[in-house]
Amino acid sequence: QVQLVESGGGLVQAGDSLRLSCAASGLTFSSYVMGWFRQAPGKEREFVAGISRGERVTRYADSVKGRVAISRDNAENTVWLQMNSLKPEDTAVYYCAARYSSVILTATSEYNYWGQGTQVTVSS
Repeated sequence: QVQLVESGGGLVQAGDSLRLSCAASGLTFSSYVMGWFRQAPGKEREFVAGISRGERVTRYADSVKGRVAISRDNAENTVWLQMNSLKPEDTAVYYCAARYSSVILTATSEYNYWGQGTQVTVSS
């Protein structure tokens, strides 16, 4: 079955960096747009970043643009989220998601598979 397993979260201070990883299995990874979402306590899950199947097109939420970079390696079935200059408002559970399409969309309903999430906590 399809599995998306996130790792790399943790407790950091404001201004620090983190690199999240998502290892995928059970799907033809290169056929899927990959996305990162996050959900803070009491808030809805929101789009953070997405990357096209061919690794060349990316899309970012305005709230993280310039601080975050998404990348993938189709040979390793892995997608990463490099987060720099972290802020307390970045505190959330971060989820990896896969969408069977060539178009990066931001709605959670557009994604077919989800990981269990990894907690990122940024202290001030």
